[in-house]
Amino acid sequence: MCRHIFALKWIGNSNLIVTWMMIRSTCILQQQAPDHFINKFKYFSSFLLHYSVPPSSPIEETGEDSASHLLSLLSLPNWQKNPRLKTLIPSISPSHITSLFNDNPNLKPQTALSFFNILSQRSNFRPSVESFASLLTILIKNRFLNVAEKIRISMVKACETDDDARFVLGFLRKMNADDDEDFECKFKLSIRCYNTLLMCLSRFSMIDDMKYVFLEMLDDKIMPNIYTYNSMVNGYCKLGKVDAAGLYVTKIAQAGLSPDTHTYTSLILGHCRNKDVDRAHKVFDVMPKKGCCRNEVSYTNLIHGFCEESRIDEALKLFHQMGDDNCFPTVRTFTVLISALSKSGRTAEAWALYSKMSEKSCEPNAHTYTVLIDAMCKEKKLNNARQLLYVMEAKGVEGTVVTYNALIDGFCKEGKVESAFEMLKRMEKKRLKPNVRTYNGLIGGYCKGDNIHKAMALLDKMMKMKLSPTIITYNLLINGQCKHNHVDSAYRLIGLMKDNGVLPDEWTYSALIEALCKRGSVEEAHLLLKEKGIKVNEVTYTTLINGYFQTGKADLSMGLFKEMLTNDFSPNSWTYNVLIHGLCKEDKIQEALMLIGKMIKIGFEVEITTYTIFIEHLLKSFDFFEAHKLFNQLGASGLKPDVCTYTSFILAYCTQGMIKEAEDMMNEMIQKGVKPDTATYTVFIDAYCHVGQINRGFDFLKRMMDAGCEPSQHTYAIILKHLLRKNYKSNTGIDNAIPVNTVWKIMEFDDAIELFSEMVKRGCELKVNTFDALTKGLCKERRFEESLELVNHMLTNGISPNESIYTSLVNCSCYLKMFDKALSLVNNMVENGVLVDLETYKLLICGLYEEGKHEKGKEVFCSLLDGYNSDEVVWTILLDGLLKRGLVKRYFELVGVMEEKGCHLNRYTYQMLVDQMGV
Repeated sequence: MCRHIFALKWIGNSNLIVTWMMIRSTCILQQQAPDHFINKFKYFSSFLLHYSVPPSSPIEETGEDSASHLLSLLSLPNWQKNPRLKTLIPSISPSHITSLFNDNPNLKPQTALSFFNILSQRSNFRPSVESFASLLTILIKNRFLNVAEKIRISMVKACETDDDARFVLGFLRKMNADDDEDFECKFKLSIRCYNTLLMCLSRFSMIDDMKYVFLEMLDDKIMPNIYTYNSMVNGYCKLGKVDAAGLYVTKIAQAGLSPDTHTYTSLILGHCRNKDVDRAHKVFDVMPKKGCCRNEVSYTNLIHGFCEESRIDEALKLFHQMGDDNCFPTVRTFTVLISALSKSGRTAEAWALYSKMSEKSCEPNAHTYTVLIDAMCKEKKLNNARQLLYVMEAKGVEGTVVTYNALIDGFCKEGKVESAFEMLKRMEKKRLKPNVRTYNGLIGGYCKGDNIHKAMALLDKMMKMKLSPTIITYNLLINGQCKHNHVDSAYRLIGLMKDNGVLPDEWTYSALIEALCKRGSVEEAHLLLKEKGIKVNEVTYTTLINGYFQTGKADLSMGLFKEMLTNDFSPNSWTYNVLIHGLCKEDKIQEALMLIGKMIKIGFEVEITTYTIFIEHLLKSFDFFEAHKLFNQLGASGLKPDVCTYTSFILAYCTQGMIKEAEDMMNEMIQKGVKPDTATYTVFIDAYCHVGQINRGFDFLKRMMDAGCEPSQHTYAIILKHLLRKNYKSNTGIDNAIPVNTVWKIMEFDDAIELFSEMVKRGCELKVNTFDALTKGLCKERRFEESLELVNHMLTNGISPNESIYTSLVNCSCYLKMFDKALSLVNNMVENGVLVDLETYKLLICGLYEEGKHEKGKEVFCSLLDGYNSDEVVWTILLDGLLKRGLVKRYFELVGVMEEKGCHLNRYTYQMLVDQMGV
């Protein structure tokens, strides 16, 4: 009951929180809870209070009042030459100026203006609109109107955000108003000030404010001029509102004026924004007939319009015509075209234009370089992209956040997260602040590289930087959690995102549904869709269809497919492949063939994957004739066999001992430009070793590594299987097959040494991945001592263990209750800058507590509180770790530790802690 009372009002009512705590405490006491529960509840209560009552903003302690300090300095004779001024200037901010002038309205206007000008000469000092306004108050009060006019024009031009523009608009309105007696700073707006204000509002697309300012101008009996009308036309055209802009073009004629180049150029922009580039071209063509010269902006606006409509050749034709109007391409003209050519895959032409820029003495700017860097990153030419960044900086062009984001995203997508972080450090050294997109790229890189704990730590860092995670951020993290089968954490992340005001979409739940299907919980996944009312899509349907096939429920799969068609969802190639593969697995070949017929009938191109599924089915029964017949039809269909198609043949041949035919197939695939993968090479290694040609098997291992194809754990298990078989036969004379899944149970350290020796003999470099594969295999079988021998061997060979090896060793030692070893390894990881996986910490901390080593457990928990996402620490260590093991007392103890350390948790996580107290 207590829980329900609290659930009614969680947000924003600290009195209710306190009341709830008193009720809760009474409930616990009535149940005669042990003392340690009451003590820990006190911790938890203060923890909740800490969260529920927002702390007061701390008062900034600045020592001596800065405004008074400055005033005393400015009161001195010859203050401009006072050495104290030179010392103070670097620390003076626009807010200091605002405070000084607002607090001292009687300051001499000459002094105020002189001081303001001295500060403005600093390269790194940008006066704020508020500081301009405070100066204007002094100047206008003393009737320094000529200089005040210049200052207020500068104030309008200084607007950097729409908030700045709103402040300036409000201030100027008060200055201009006749009925505001409380406002002393009266100075009617001039036409120049009105026009500058309209241009400013246009820059921030504040079109409604522009309309009202225009009407206010008319009320002031100020006649608009061509600049006024052009500002209005431009403002509407920027938003694509050409019809509204046309009304002001009409007013130009009514005022006895003529539209000029700027008017027509704005109309070109407006039509282009409306995706009506042909109308824009008509305006462009009519300009000379109206006596208006076309300029670089007119050309560039139209060129950009053509590029946006993917009419790049027409844009290039215009580009080459610019000289006819005595116009020269600007850096924006070049950049627009370079961007369009790059996006359409015409990179050679993009680079030719880039080269032409220097010929035309038009230096590329940051945007130009960013476009090229982004294009190279998309082509996976990451080193070239990085080199272009260095060239750009050497020329004195500073990259923007967008520039670095392109590189960070490129490196992360290729799994090179360390290189991405180098870019982040370089970016921060340039005093560029990472944004949400920066962190999304890094989070995506970590999730792709199976480092979800590091991705979650970045979420924590984002929050501390006051960056609001987006739906993309959460979807990446949820997908990462699901890849590791951490379904509970994925559910919790959905709760977290909702609590932070981000609504899940169908892609959020798609990852969760896929994870549930992969672990065989298809019914739970299907139920989740119905309970949550999730909007289904083609991906969701296909995932569920595949899930039911995997659990042997073909009828339910086909039922879902029919439902998908009934609900007007178009199956994609993946859907059909899933169906065909599932039906072939169930030996329902005719139904599968009917589906292919349906695909062709509705105009769906049958992909190579679909044919490969049929070829695999034929090869399973070693029907090489029909399989080759289908294979030969691929060329006639315009399809190119991929590595999976070839490997299916190679596996079937090798299984039948037809190794020569398999090698012929491999030679054919290489000739056709299809690269063998790990599976292809592993099949050959297994086949040759099986027939006793172990040397030939190692030759294929060498070919594999030379081709840059990394052997898998299965590859090494296959080789070790045959080495064990050979040694067993030589010792006993009996040739017994050894199942590959028993290799890690029976191999000895000497077998690993033999493997390394054979590899070195054939020029195969021993890498950390080799030791990683073997260590993982041994650790899964809890063979810690043998794993440690391997690590010592790699160290003697000058190879340092990677994070994966350390994690395998720590987990293994925890399972064996060798916690001193585990602690030593964790300390080693931390010393080497490795962020230990939270799942590993869970094993260690829970193990230490279960063994009665409470202080050690607490010490380890304290050590991990820096650098991890606090919510995930609670989910993994406290909820999924301690509570599930029944360590309730320790659970409360560590909640108290988190409170003492000032860890900030999301409200959703607090609610989970409350619920888990369970009355």
